[in-house]
Amino acid sequence: MARKERGFFELYSKDPERADYMIFGRIPYPDRRGFLKGAGLTAMTAVLGTGIPFHRNMPSGLIPAALAEGLQDFKIEGKDGLTVLNDRPVNAETPAHLLDADITPTDRHFIRNNGIPPEEVDASTWTITIDGLVDEPLTLTIDDLKSRFDVVTYALQVECGGNGRAFFNPPAKGNQWTVGAIANSRWTGVRLADVLRAAGVKDSVIYTAHYGADTHLSGDPDKLPISRGVPIEKAMSPYNLIAFAQNGGPIHPMNGAPVRLVIPGWPGSCSQKWLKRIELRDVVHDGPKMTGTSYRVPEYDVAPGTKVPTEDFKIIQSMPVKSLITSPQSGVELPADTRALAVRGHAWAGDNFVSRVDVTADFGKTWVQAELGAPVNPYAWQTWNAEIPVPGRGYYEVWARATDSEGNEQPFAINWNPKGYLNNSLHRIAATVPA
Repeated sequence: MARKERGFFELYSKDPERADYMIFGRIPYPDRRGFLKGAGLTAMTAVLGTGIPFHRNMPSGLIPAALAEGLQDFKIEGKDGLTVLNDRPVNAETPAHLLDADITPTDRHFIRNNGIPPEEVDASTWTITIDGLVDEPLTLTIDDLKSRFDVVTYALQVECGGNGRAFFNPPAKGNQWTVGAIANSRWTGVRLADVLRAAGVKDSVIYTAHYGADTHLSGDPDKLPISRGVPIEKAMSPYNLIAFAQNGGPIHPMNGAPVRLVIPGWPGSCSQKWLKRIELRDVVHDGPKMTGTSYRVPEYDVAPGTKVPTEDFKIIQSMPVKSLITSPQSGVELPADTRALAVRGHAWAGDNFVSRVDVTADFGKTWVQAELGAPVNPYAWQTWNAEIPVPGRGYYEVWARATDSEGNEQPFAINWNPKGYLNNSLHRIAATVPA
């Protein structure tokens, strides 16, 4: 039988601890701290090009962050530096270091599409219909929205439910987002709740249903690519917007121009782009990507690879607490005299606030509490910064861990789920101090 060669990532995806042993000679202890010395330590430091001062704390089965990257930038018109995951539909994420600004520029907001964007997006003639279980159905132009309702501007976090999917083991199907399917742009529009009240919400309403102008990948005009909704209680939050501007200018075409919903704190799929209609219903909405296992997770923890009955899945609502290191860029080579590493980033927590961020550069042996800023408004991410001492030359990993206002803390690794949603495991970057 011919010998099959397996790549580095294939080995780690199937059995990370055995891969550790095969490649670096590292033997795992019960507490999952790696025993890395001799030839194994030499092998890993050779790959990294430098020593690892805190190698005794390094968990077994861990691919160094310096080796877990390698994304390529791809130019999309009106976007800067995004990494394209696929082109039909177009989906692209933003490398972490390009998300350093407190407000995400339009050209660095990630793209998540389910169908084919509309070609005709004339803001002057665009209309949105509010119907279903309402007292008075409404059909509104964008000018109607501006003239009839209070216009507000908020910085709002939008995150794909599958952000982090690439880090599940075993792999889950779907776009292999790493950490960049998150953004915090400044959105201008009118409150969804104000528009729903103007239409008159009947007592029997329990859910919204959202419809856009994008078309199904098959080209079938009778099929919708996606139509999701939220419980009416969530819909009436004052921070949900029918938005018609992004960062003081037009919404990018790939982000839903000329008008979209922004439902912050919940999966981005709730924030219908190219918005055409909102229906109020007396049942949980059952549109495309709303039923089955779409944007759902098992109601209980399951072992990796488990087949879970469809009836045991629950709809994702508030996104989990999460943090992102935006500076320095992963893979940075620091000055040789560096003895303290300045790091910064953002953190967010769905419907909650972030109460604390801690960082480490010694694989979690010791932690430094970061200085954490308040959000500019509810549902905006929070910026943090910290300084971590480093003893000298070598390879370092910086990990960030956020805790929310309910006491929920980011884990080192999250339990697997079949669709690869809600991965809020620690973000980590690589840094080197040369000799």
